[in-house]
Amino acid sequence: MNLQQLTVFREVMKTGSVSQAARNLHRTQPAVSASIKALEADLDMTLFVREGRSLTPVPEAHYLLSEVAETLDKLSIAEQNLHALRDRRAGQLRIVSMPGPSAYMLPEFVSRFTADRPDVKVTVATRSSPQVRNLISAQSFDIGFCDHEEQDQPERLFHSETIYSTCLCAVPKNHPLAQKTAITASDLDGEPMGALQPTHSTFVNTAAAFAKQDARFNIRVDTQYFLPLFPFVEQEQICAVVDILSAYAYLRSKESAVAIKFLRFEPEVPFGYSILTPHQRPLSRLAKEFVGQWKAEVMNALTQTTPES
Repeated sequence: MNLQQLTVFREVMKTGSVSQAARNLHRTQPAVSASIKALEADLDMTLFVREGRSLTPVPEAHYLLSEVAETLDKLSIAEQNLHALRDRRAGQLRIVSMPGPSAYMLPEFVSRFTADRPDVKVTVATRSSPQVRNLISAQSFDIGFCDHEEQDQPERLFHSETIYSTCLCAVPKNHPLAQKTAITASDLDGEPMGALQPTHSTFVNTAAAFAKQDARFNIRVDTQYFLPLFPFVEQEQICAVVDILSAYAYLRSKESAVAIKFLRFEPEVPFGYSILTPHQRPLSRLAKEFVGQWKAEVMNALTQTTPES
């Protein structure tokens, strides 16, 4: 007794006709008849009384149908679901991101990605970059997005693809430096500055840029993320060297009420964005498509937000 035989058997029971079952299953009548005979042979039991071309099911046939119907229904549903997964129309995405992109850019992208996929369920979590790396290392999420960390991992707990860029300088729109096309560390010598906390690589790289031009890096405000620095910039209390996607998030949130100007900063302060995926759990077809499109989205946002030279 196999699945093919049971599928043919159920169709004959439903239609009461070999010819109609053959049409429904897109098979020939001899093939359907042969499948029923093979099932009876396997069971060593007659399931139908044959009178001419008609088949009358015996009580044992009704019992068999009651036993296999639920299994066949579950298999049919599983097949449909697998086809949906194959075609990336269904599934689940668990995404964890650092704060800047998760404010506007990532949710907007996820909503577009899932707009015509109503059977895709999504979790979007916001964590610090170290937490993102830890969660992906623990195989708790499908996709992580965080700033790039140069230090080597003690063991390969995740796959990482990095997109490199450079930071911008955020200045109040009424600041005298806002009229420049690019701002140097010398321009900011002694100027009250905002920055990430001293343990972050961007703080170290920004301080190195100031030192390279013998400029004083005068920290007035430091925060864990770039976004909390922007209210201080708006109030003309500080300037700040920030990553491009945080600038993108600010511009998207403010639209016309923009009180900050973002300009190129020299010497360049590097910044990398890492797309992380678990090492021990292969991605679904849906997640692979998401990663490819998200990478393109990030690169497009970097291009759009970078000021022209």
